[in-house]
Amino acid sequence: MSSKKKLLENFFSLLFLQGFNFLLPLLTLPYLVRVLGPANYGVIAFALAFVQFFVIITDYGFNLTATRQISINRDNHSKLEEIYNSVLNSKLLIMVISFVGYFLIVTLVPRFSKDVELFLWAYGMVVGNVLFPVWFFQGMEKMKFISILNVISKLVFASGIFIFVQGKSDLILVPILQSIGFIVAGVIALFVIRLKFGVKYRLSSIESIRYQLKDGLDVFLSTVAISLYTISNTFILGLFTNNTIVGYYASAEKLINAATGLITPVSQTVYPHLNKLVIESKERALQFLKKMLYGISLVTGLVSIIIFFFSNHIVDIVLGPNYGESVVILKILAFLPLIIGLSNVFGVQTLLTFGFKKVFSRILIIASTLSVVLALILVPNFEVIGTAIGFVVTELFVTICMGCYLYNKKINLWR
Repeated sequence: MSSKKKLLENFFSLLFLQGFNFLLPLLTLPYLVRVLGPANYGVIAFALAFVQFFVIITDYGFNLTATRQISINRDNHSKLEEIYNSVLNSKLLIMVISFVGYFLIVTLVPRFSKDVELFLWAYGMVVGNVLFPVWFFQGMEKMKFISILNVISKLVFASGIFIFVQGKSDLILVPILQSIGFIVAGVIALFVIRLKFGVKYRLSSIESIRYQLKDGLDVFLSTVAISLYTISNTFILGLFTNNTIVGYYASAEKLINAATGLITPVSQTVYPHLNKLVIESKERALQFLKKMLYGISLVTGLVSIIIFFFSNHIVDIVLGPNYGESVVILKILAFLPLIIGLSNVFGVQTLLTFGFKKVFSRILIIASTLSVVLALILVPNFEVIGTAIGFVVTELFVTICMGCYLYNKKINLWR
């Protein structure tokens, strides 16, 4: 299969997945926010925000570093098997160690212990995420498997929500169903890799695990930094306010996440392709990136404008009359699809593929520090509005810094 044909096949596979991911929340989100109410939905949002920190920790940047390794060595079966096992075993090790810390926090800290059962069930999402090696399928440029398995996971969750969650008393079922969906998809993924690609699971040497942890360190620090100003918005808001306010913010942010998710199929398809292209010809890679920048800017800019001007209608239709407080939040967050789209091209697609991992990491670490400072100033004084403003300012800072660095390095994507 030609490189261009493979790229298109992968793109449309992920486009189908993202379309499904975009439409499914339009069914489940309105149902959940109405059945649970703002306060109970806020509890779920707070728990999911907390567990996402542990998803980030167990990912350890492997979705980028391991993808690159698999992409480069996909034709060397023994090397492929070595990378697969060392990365998977590294993730399993981190998952076990992380659970010890997670368990101590949710059982000993009062803010968590009152909902300890809910938090413990939510950790199943970490387990499922570890078992689902997205990085392997991306590196092999077999995105259709990601699409199919993700659809299975989402269907298990959505079906369970509509069948079993009938009122506020069914709150605990939400993390249980979501965890089951993640784990089912992960287990199937491991069987697919064994049967389709002939890659067997085995234990890895300490040296190979140490290598993977060292190779992923810079990207890991970057992803932890990203989580401080993305995932932690809901978490920090929950620490300073109450579950109802968290529910208003989280529901608006959920809509924005669905919109920014439009970038995902492009990003996941292009990243492994660019890694190979940069090795072959940096000039061709730059030309590809310029076209990508124009396309991303056009699509995400249009999405942002639509969200801003129609935020009242979007909230009323999707969330319902009890979420009027979410309108102003959605307006503030409306331009994030454009800002995040640009930062993805500048950061993941350009800085990482051209070898500027440390710069990428440093920009995000500085941004995370800025985010925490803004949160400590804005959230206690302006609560949910402060959270939204801090999020936008931080994302804008990241995009501007990455763009300026590329410009100074004469990597000009604008002409």
